[in-house]
Formats: sequence, C-alpha cells, structure tokens
Amino acid sequence: MVTEEPEPVRRRRHGKELESALLTAGWDELVEVGYARLTMESIAVRARTSEAVLYRRWTNKDQLVLAAIEHHRSTHPIELPDTGALRSDLLAQLTTMSEALAAFFTIAVATSFAGLLADTGLSPSQVRDQIMGDQPLPPGRALYQRAHQRGEIDLARIPAVVLEMPFELVRHDLLMDLEPPAPARIEAIVDDLFLPLVRAAS
Repeated sequence: MVTEEPEPVRRRRHGKELESALLTAGWDELVEVGYARLTMESIAVRARTSEAVLYRRWTNKDQLVLAAIEHHRSTHPIELPDTGALRSDLLAQLTTMSEALAAFFTIAVATSFAGLLADTGLSPSQVRDQIMGDQPLPPGRALYQRAHQRGEIDLARIPAVVLEMPFELVRHDLLMDLEPPAPARIEAIVDDLFLPLVRAAS
C-alpha cells in the first residue's frame, strides 16, 4: 500500500519577515503586470495571504507600490568598487550603478506615468524623491572620502555640485534613455567633465 506524503505545513510569517515578503510580492507584481493592472488582490495572491493583511499596513495600492519600490531599492545596494585610484573607482562605480539601476528606473518611470501621479496627488518631483531617494550619492561620497584619504583630492576645496555631477548625469541618462549609458559616455563624463573640474579646484 502506498501512502501519500503529507503536505508540509506552511510556517506563518510575522513582523518584518512578513512585511518584507509582502513588499517583495508587490515589486514582483509591479514588474510583471505594471502599475495599471496591479491590484491589492493580485499582490495578496502572489504573497499567499489575504487582502486584509495588506490593508492593515497600507491604505491603498499607491502606498504599497511606493513602499515596494523603496524596499527594492534598499535591499539591492550597489557595491562600492576599490581599484586603488579615483578615476578607475569612479568609472567602475558609474558603470555598475547604471547597469544595476537600468531596469529599476524603467519600472519607476513607467509607474509614474501609468497613474501614480494622478492617484496619489503628488507632484512629479515628490514622486521622484520617494522612488529614487538620494541614491546613488552616498556610495559616491564614500568613494570620494577614500580618494581624499589617499591624497588624490582635497574634499574641502571641491564644491559639492562637482562631486555630485557624475552621478547626476548618469541618473539623467538613465531617466531619459531607460538603459545604461555607453562606456564612452561614462568615460567622457569622468575624463572630460569631472576630472578637469576637480583639478581646477585643487
């Protein structure tokens, strides 16, 4: 006689573990079906829970989507390269950043134009701030601090706008083209724009 194996008992999730699973399901649903077709019900099905569990945490899908985007951003940090020199560090950082964020920017921009602006009543800049946060500038600051410690640059003499410029230009290209900038474009940002300004300030 063949006996069937009992189905494993699914362990109940609680607290941060449950919230992380819900936000991950929200992001996955957003990527797969888009903002317009996404519903609280579809997220609940994907997360294998009930809509009531979602509504206890978020009033509507707009709040959940913004939280899911922020959660995805915070749980997928960009690694900081260490090549031993400012130029090669910056080239590696900008390349890694653009490749890692290309798909994310596509989703974020598509979400904004698919109805999130109208549904939340937020302005485009407010939505951008919530979706993008201050990434990727903190890794850049760490990169510059290391170059300062090596004696390559003097951070006290370089305006903040110059330090932010390479990252802002790559972020602009990502928003406009929704794909990583070409290597030649990244090299031009570093070699033709950033490094001359740094040398002039030194």
